Amino acid sequence: MIAHRHDITIAPFNGIWPRIHDTAFIAPGCRIIGDVEIGPESSIWYNCVIRADVNRIRIGARSNIQDGTVIHCDSPKPGRPDGFPTMIGDDVLVGHMAMIHGCTLEHRAFVGLGAIVMDGCTVSSDAMLAAGALLSPGKTVPMREMWVGRPAKMVRELNDAQLADMQQGVAGYVRNGQAHRAALEASLHGAPQG
Repeated sequence: MIAHRHDITIAPFNGIWPRIHDTAFIAPGCRIIGDVEIGPESSIWYNCVIRADVNRIRIGARSNIQDGTVIHCDSPKPGRPDGFPTMIGDDVLVGHMAMIHGCTLEHRAFVGLGAIVMDGCTVSSDAMLAAGALLSPGKTVPMREMWVGRPAKMVRELNDAQLADMQQGVAGYVRNGQAHRAALEASLHGAPQG
């Protein structure tokens, strides 16, 4: 059986259902399949696909996965028996239309609009992969560094003000997710907006 709500698909794979915290916001158009966990106050925005059919995907607390993003994982292979799950920590910002595949985004990591993070990569805590960047397999963006380009390379260190801006963005997405959730629930009951 597949659960549909507000044009959201939450489906099992191999008998494993996604586990989504009650306080998380899942926007219409999302497709969430298989061994996925989504933590408290996280938000998965319109038309995202999170597919954990060949490995697991974990998303921590207060993280936001913005509109149109695709998250997948990599299957076990000879010489790599664990494959590459996708592990996303707490307070992570993932911009619109990003592609996240078999990688780790540590707490407070930032992945910009349209960026691609490939198998075996890590975006460290308080690090930024800029909009449109491509992090090629196995690379790590170290703490407090900003990487840009295709392939991505380090361009500069992030200062305290930039890190604070990133965390303000996280808090803003938590608030906005709850506002969208309230608006959707009101629309189900025919309540006027305003």
